[in-house]
Amino acid sequence: MVGLYLNPPENALVLSCDEKSQIQALDRTQPSLPLKKGRCGTMTHDYVRNGTTTLFAAIEWAKGKLIGTCMPRHRHQKWIKFLELIDQETPQDQQLHLIVDNYAALKHQKVKRWLKKHPRFHMHFMPTSASWLNLIERWFRRITDDQIRRGVFRSVKELIAAIERYIAHHNADPKSFTWTKSAEAILTKVRRARQTLDKMASA
Repeated sequence: MVGLYLNPPENALVLSCDEKSQIQALDRTQPSLPLKKGRCGTMTHDYVRNGTTTLFAAIEWAKGKLIGTCMPRHRHQKWIKFLELIDQETPQDQQLHLIVDNYAALKHQKVKRWLKKHPRFHMHFMPTSASWLNLIERWFRRITDDQIRRGVFRSVKELIAAIERYIAHHNADPKSFTWTKSAEAILTKVRRARQTLDKMASA
């Protein structure tokens, strides 16, 4: 993963991909009060659930452009639809290197057959318990903080519309994230995490 980030192949795009599942369309039981002098903004602790959606997203490592769409579930059929969207949204003369997790749906036989028919797609699966290596997780945290967590959504349609507006706003002036740690520091952390997992497994 780190090698792809630091030295991406020529004439290729490196895309960090994942799905943010079960995003809830939450409506508060009472209207929130805005921030004003002498009083913090308020929000009721209880809420009404109005359904969920799953956000599929891929962020380009070099320029930060985001490809995203919402779907009801995160099964292999939906993943294939997202791959088709990536195929449509990227230049056809470029190879695509996708950094993904080890979710079973991504390794489904139908997904493998689709990939064989689209040889410009190259999948790179992250090590187990290393989701922090996937750049899209940082963007998921941003949309959660900026748009979702304190949002009020009376329906899934409202939630999806808000997510789409956020994506459009991001792509109007896309910026990539910059690692604040060296490659060696990251790899050291990976090795330490692996050693801990191995000890837990053998205990």
